[in-house]
Amino acid sequence: MYNTNPKSINKLDLEKFEKGTINHVWLHIINNGLGEPVRIPICVARGKKDGPVLGLTSSLHGNELNGIPVIQKMMKSIDVDELSGTVVGVLVANVPGYLLEQRKFNDDVDLNRIAPGKPNGTQSDLYINRFIERIASKFNFHIDLHTASVGRVNSYYIRADMSDPITSKLARLQNPDIILHNPPNDKTLRGNIQGRGIPSITLELKDPNLFQYDVIEDSLIGIHNVLYFLKMVDGEVLCPVKNTILCETSSWYYTDEGGILSVKPELKQKVKKGELIAETQNIFGKVIKQYFAPEDGIIIGKSVNPVNQSGSRIVHLGQKLSEIPCITEDDTTYIQNMK
Repeated sequence: MYNTNPKSINKLDLEKFEKGTINHVWLHIINNGLGEPVRIPICVARGKKDGPVLGLTSSLHGNELNGIPVIQKMMKSIDVDELSGTVVGVLVANVPGYLLEQRKFNDDVDLNRIAPGKPNGTQSDLYINRFIERIASKFNFHIDLHTASVGRVNSYYIRADMSDPITSKLARLQNPDIILHNPPNDKTLRGNIQGRGIPSITLELKDPNLFQYDVIEDSLIGIHNVLYFLKMVDGEVLCPVKNTILCETSSWYYTDEGGILSVKPELKQKVKKGELIAETQNIFGKVIKQYFAPEDGIIIGKSVNPVNQSGSRIVHLGQKLSEIPCITEDDTTYIQNMK
């Protein structure tokens, strides 16, 4: 059964959704300055059989859009008669930012830097706190869908705590170009959810402000792999790539001279220490500064904005590289004993 007539709710009580149905709902989270509701669009697919809750969240940064069609397509592909458990898809987590076509919340704060917020705090504090308590806390597993920021581009990469055996497997299931080991010791949504004992990974789906159907399709394969892995549906884990690059650490590097910036390496390109990675020209076209790789690494993301004030980003360099294999069915046997 597919309910296409969205109703408004005040909290996400998954037990109230009928088994074997897919529902579209609006969750009333705050009121705007007119006293009118600000509502988050959510899809809930509840299977006929019991199982875990997988949460998918998109557009926590309001201009990061690739996750929206990922969730739409995922929901259309689910057969709730065969589904064990529930898939919750939050299409737009940051509704005010989405409507303003901007990264931050409408009080100019990054929601992904202040989790868990405060129930009696600022506008953004209150919003992210209610989002976590009313929605994200209901998940058993979580995938957060992001992209690069304006003026930058990303490879298809994953942020995950690779020291945790479950999140490590969730990351490898995505078949990404790169996995960045990123312990959740920050105030991101992923960090807060992982801190609650809910395995959580972040998918960086390339670039902002547009739909890129190549990475959308790639991420759908990875999320379906998670459904198979968690035994929520029957199917075979697909690994179109044999290995992925694991970065133990990473750093952004910045300019110290303003001007017109040109970044040399391509995404996913490996660079050697001392290799030219960028140069800055003045407005008359004269090269005034060159920048060189401080150590060996791989280009995870880079700036594509030529207008460069001193202190602008150059590249996101992954370091301490190794190759790790894609997950296989043999890796999934342990999950059968998990709650």
